[in-house]
Amino acid sequence: MADNYIPISSWAEDDKPREKMLLKGVASLSVNELLAILLRSGSGGESALDLARRILADSNNDLNLLARLSVSDFMSRYKGVGMAKAASIIAAMELGRRRALSTVREEPMLTTSRDLYDYLQPLIGDLDHEEFWVMTLSSACRIKSCERLFSGGIESTIIDIRMVFRKVLESKACSVVIAHNHPSGNDRPSAQDIVLTKKVREAGKVLDIVLLDHIIVCPDRYYSFADSGML
Repeated sequence: MADNYIPISSWAEDDKPREKMLLKGVASLSVNELLAILLRSGSGGESALDLARRILADSNNDLNLLARLSVSDFMSRYKGVGMAKAASIIAAMELGRRRALSTVREEPMLTTSRDLYDYLQPLIGDLDHEEFWVMTLSSACRIKSCERLFSGGIESTIIDIRMVFRKVLESKACSVVIAHNHPSGNDRPSAQDIVLTKKVREAGKVLDIVLLDHIIVCPDRYYSFADSGML
């Protein structure tokens, strides 16, 4: 690779990612070029653009997979990627996540399981640990509240049913959606998930609060208890 290496500084102006962005606008850049700008430089005869291509290829060119990498992942897998470069990439991914979240959190009307997934995925879809969230809805199916209730390890999250309905009662809602993520990417409910859903549904009946759905969120798919006829 070193024999064929041509540093970005020697490229034509139109081919340099930063210069290309200034000349043609950020929309003209490929994902590889955007990542190369974050990396700023390569290492060991590899340009920043070559390194960006390799990093993306390792993630199957899937930004959702890239977003799941930690600082230590980047540093251990890629020579020349230290803490500063890794932190820059992760910060950029988080900014993208928050931008998506700020767009969808303008009190959308959530009427289908897909609506719920699209709202929740930016929140918990790419995490490496399980989190349990409670969403309360108005009679018009608009969000009254959406909060993380519990955060657990990779394997499971312990849920306190009393805390679930405390949040629902505080928001004065008549319906609720519960959700959690599966970091493994497997969207099938576990036996524990099924038991939890039944407990929340039965407790809601006592309080005249309807459990509309339980959504299991994965990076690129989801499972809806309501769609599956399990509510």
